[in-house]
Amino acid sequence: MSPDVDLTVAKPGPHPLRNRLLALDSRLFEFAAEQHWPFAEPVLPRLSRSANHGLLWFATAAAMAASRTPRARRAAARGLASLSLASLAVNTLGKRSVRRPRPVLDPVPPVRHLKRLPITTSFPSGHSASAAAFATGVALESPAWGAAVAPVAWSVALSRVYTGVHFPSDVLAGAVLGAGAAFAVRGMVPTRAQVVPPARPRAEVPALPDGAGLVVVANSGSGTADRVRTLRAGLPLTEVVECEPDDVPAELEKAAARARVLGVCGGDGTVNAAAEVALRHGLPLAVLPGGTLNHFAHDLGVEDGSDLARAVRRGEAVRVDVGRFTCGARWGIFLNTCSLGVYPELVREREHWSRRIGGWPAGVLAALRVLRAHGHPMQAEFLGQVRPLWLLFAGNGTYHRMGLAPGRRVDLADGQLDVRVVHGGRRPALRLLAAALAGPLTRSPAHAAVQVSRLHLAGVAPGTLLAYDGEVTEIAGEVTLEKLPEALTVYRPLYGF
Repeated sequence: MSPDVDLTVAKPGPHPLRNRLLALDSRLFEFAAEQHWPFAEPVLPRLSRSANHGLLWFATAAAMAASRTPRARRAAARGLASLSLASLAVNTLGKRSVRRPRPVLDPVPPVRHLKRLPITTSFPSGHSASAAAFATGVALESPAWGAAVAPVAWSVALSRVYTGVHFPSDVLAGAVLGAGAAFAVRGMVPTRAQVVPPARPRAEVPALPDGAGLVVVANSGSGTADRVRTLRAGLPLTEVVECEPDDVPAELEKAAARARVLGVCGGDGTVNAAAEVALRHGLPLAVLPGGTLNHFAHDLGVEDGSDLARAVRRGEAVRVDVGRFTCGARWGIFLNTCSLGVYPELVREREHWSRRIGGWPAGVLAALRVLRAHGHPMQAEFLGQVRPLWLLFAGNGTYHRMGLAPGRRVDLADGQLDVRVVHGGRRPALRLLAAALAGPLTRSPAHAAVQVSRLHLAGVAPGTLLAYDGEVTEIAGEVTLEKLPEALTVYRPLYGF
């Protein structure tokens, strides 16, 4: 072969559009390096370092959760979940797919340099992804908290260009990825706005702009002082009666005699007692959640004093169903759930231990003690057959599982009792666990579900326990569970979610 023949193959140059974009990216980086922003030099590098490993956002989430409002706790949890997904995507796909080197620091003043320079590749910016994911996740659950977090997230993203560790396109790509992660989390776990119950059927109630005519009985045993203060701030003429748990029934009767609207602040048991009084007196009910779980208020769409005050000022209310159980001359209502079997014993055992060791440890201990001691299922005639049952649960309204979120009701006036049964057999703990994991509408040999408006049980043994909205009573013989459709009028904001 002749030595004069050139066999070198010319490699194609970069794509013209890509080349122009990279050049623009470099010019923007150099432009940012030339700027001298007031107060930025002592702030942005420190802010950038504080966001290492997500520490800034974990601290922010802790501060939000400390506010003790359900909305803030949900927003904090959603923000952290979004951050986790964004970090996973950046570290497993982003950094490994595009191995872009970090910018040269020559144009950046030394005072801005970070003490420890990153050693990973430049694209995309992990700090920007985490900041955008956390802020977007928070905003999707609570726009108010999102507005508070957004300036900090923006500053963190800006600091990555300001300190010279990222090109502007790295930051932009990271922010887009982070926001996408937040929306992906929302697809798996819906936000409160997506599961607010329908505002129907609407009810005509008095609008009380300053709260005059609203009498609220607050169960002081539930730690309701902060929530009552919030309500008073929005409705200054509201009359509030704070009392001990044993005095709640009597105070509710007194309040109903002089109120235009009966209000209650406490847990689900206290709200149940207020609902029974409101039904007898034909009064609309205003519920301010003040307990630990507050299932009825939260499913209704009322989470704090500001929600309730807005509804009372505007005169916004709906009618909701009420569940009722009857056993001979004994009867009662339930707004959330009614159950027989091992669950009532668990409730009684939990109440026994909760004052000594706290609610969550008491629940675990109660479950262990009840399941270990309960050797035989209860017997009852159910749907025409005598059946052994470990558990019979009836919900006032259909409970749904929303994505990966726990079950909740999205319609409080659907006319249905949501009945779940765990059939008798060996190993009740395994059967209960299997029923919980199977989902609310799954039928299996251990678990069944049906929606009815009325249910009759016969042959219930004397001393059988029945739990309703956290309260426990003994029953025997024949038991009827039924719905009172749209029987109770309750305030709830119809707009502004």
